[in-house]
Amino acid sequence: MPHELTELRLDAVTRPATGAVHEITADVCVVGAGIAGCSAAIESARLGRSVVLVDSLPLIGGQMVHSLIGLFAGVFSNAPDYVQLTHGVFDDIFASLEPTGDLYFSRGHTTTVFYNEVALGRWLERTVRDLGIQVITGAVLGNVVLRDGFVSSVDLATRYGDVRVRAAGYVDASGDAALTWQAGLPCWEPSRPIYGSQQVIVENLDEAHRPEAGEMDAVFAARGEEFGLLRRGGLAFFFPGRGTAVLNVTHIDAPLDPVDAARAMFEGRDQADAAITLLRAEFPKAFGDARVRAYGYPGRRQTRWIQGAHQLSVDEVRSGYAFDDAVARTAWPVELHDRSDGYVWEMFPADHVHYVPLRSLLPPGAHNLVAAGRCIDGDAAALSSVRVMGPCSAMGFAAAHVLEMAAKQSTRPFRGTDFDSLSSVHSTDIELLRSRLAANLGASDNSGGRR
Repeated sequence: MPHELTELRLDAVTRPATGAVHEITADVCVVGAGIAGCSAAIESARLGRSVVLVDSLPLIGGQMVHSLIGLFAGVFSNAPDYVQLTHGVFDDIFASLEPTGDLYFSRGHTTTVFYNEVALGRWLERTVRDLGIQVITGAVLGNVVLRDGFVSSVDLATRYGDVRVRAAGYVDASGDAALTWQAGLPCWEPSRPIYGSQQVIVENLDEAHRPEAGEMDAVFAARGEEFGLLRRGGLAFFFPGRGTAVLNVTHIDAPLDPVDAARAMFEGRDQADAAITLLRAEFPKAFGDARVRAYGYPGRRQTRWIQGAHQLSVDEVRSGYAFDDAVARTAWPVELHDRSDGYVWEMFPADHVHYVPLRSLLPPGAHNLVAAGRCIDGDAAALSSVRVMGPCSAMGFAAAHVLEMAAKQSTRPFRGTDFDSLSSVHSTDIELLRSRLAANLGASDNSGGRR
């Protein structure tokens, strides 16, 4: 039976000449909700801190979910031991998604973990909500106030109005060093493009006829130019039993210019379409009925990153140098995508592990700002080996603890003005920090010495 119409009053409204600013105060403000930012926010909340998590996309998860990367890399050591090098949020994700069939552990030279991005996104949303983390999505970072070495506030523009966040500590997990950049602190940019990828999920595949390792590379090398592809190689990550795969077969520009960024996205999708046409032609049994289920948000690898107190070098990566202030470790190869047609892929032996020092997460000009993820300081080759999700999650975990330790002397809860009672992240008690990060560091097994 239809409901009876009731009178619904309409109020006449006009935007005020001076728009109201929604003000939020918190212990920690995390900018960027990818793996590094979510790890930092979740661990900060578990340490009992009030947290604001900000992202420019309308949903949390960052590239991990919305670029359709499809697999966790850099979490495990190399064969034959396959030691889990990063714990924290990964332990929770594995425990939650493996029983439902939304994870697949693929073992080769290392272990990569395929995941269902929809299930992962929902897990993140439920976890963040249950921990009471305040989330601001669709937010563009504007003015950042840096006063006497402390970031005191950040301004955000959203379609629902402007927001000002005041926090005791900040995590720059933006990927492009957006917070550090807007604070006027020095950053690095590569002198030539480091290419990203346009990922796609394809469905209706016949897994029984999937190409052998190297076959796709050979096809793209032989016919890629004919199909207008920049990259001369590619990978298909088949999720067993589902008839789907994530294709990583393109190279696209990753400009920081807003108009060029949109252009690069459209061109990347054109390349992905061309790649699928090529795969249908060359591997008809596997890809003959393939169609795109989803195009990811354009994936970015290395764009802009902070100038930190220490720049991680490729020599330190190759030697497995064990820093006294290490906060993350991985065995992932050097994977530098600085050529349009290919990339450097420098693998490490079975017992190799390399580390990220806290100093590479800390801009010298700020006392309450920690970077985490792909915008920490490293030379281009070194950064290419630590910007994957395993060590990025560990960096976010470490950032949460560094900021909690710096706030031990502060007034609780943070009122937005008590910076004098905060200690600097640059004076972190390293031994105490190492004890907190023990699960992500393990015992030192390197002969390269310690710093």
